[in-house]
Amino acid sequence: MRILVVEDNPDILVNIVDYLTLKHCVVDALYNGAAALNQLRQQEYDLLVLDLSLPGLDGLALCAQLRAEQNPLPVVMLTARDTLNDKLGGFAVGADDYLVKPFALPELWSRIQAVLKRSQKQQVRQLKVADLTLDLDLRQASRDGHAVSLNPKCLKLLEILMRHSPHVVSRDTLIDQLWADDPPDSDGLKSHIYLLRSQLDKPFDCTLLHTVHGQGYRLAVEDK
Repeated sequence: MRILVVEDNPDILVNIVDYLTLKHCVVDALYNGAAALNQLRQQEYDLLVLDLSLPGLDGLALCAQLRAEQNPLPVVMLTARDTLNDKLGGFAVGADDYLVKPFALPELWSRIQAVLKRSQKQQVRQLKVADLTLDLDLRQASRDGHAVSLNPKCLKLLEILMRHSPHVVSRDTLIDQLWADDPPDSDGLKSHIYLLRSQLDKPFDCTLLHTVHGQGYRLAVEDK
């Protein structure tokens, strides 16, 4: 699994990263809340380990912003604050669990596993933007109740754009997630955007797929 750990104490951060790596997790680490929010908009993770007290954008604000963006990413919050009101505040902004420092690393691992198990049972395997729906299990898209026929690469492109909606996704991010280390020689992304747009928008009155010149693409209902 891929986990993002956001913690501004270097010693705690290193210990968590080393321990989770031994558990065969792919772990990214950041010290800053604003940088973490940007990272979460660009990269998909299975779980977020989030310190409450961060410089700039703190853990509460970061978690609240994720939920405001309808990001269901499971969050285990870490903090030295141990009052009931502190814990209730963490749950109120959408944290899935709350672990008070100091803590034992095996306990953190147990809580991560428990949170993931719960989220997998509750998770709706479906993305939705306006009248557009993508069933992640069946790999089928529909708009306004009508099936949208897409090839596998366009389905993946649509999934990325829907997960980041309504934010802009850069060309570099799309190319990296679609082709990894083997990008196409020609402008493959532009071709797939054209194919996606022809199936997604042309038969309908409202346009969802937008080109943001100099930045990338976004999937959203444009404000009038």
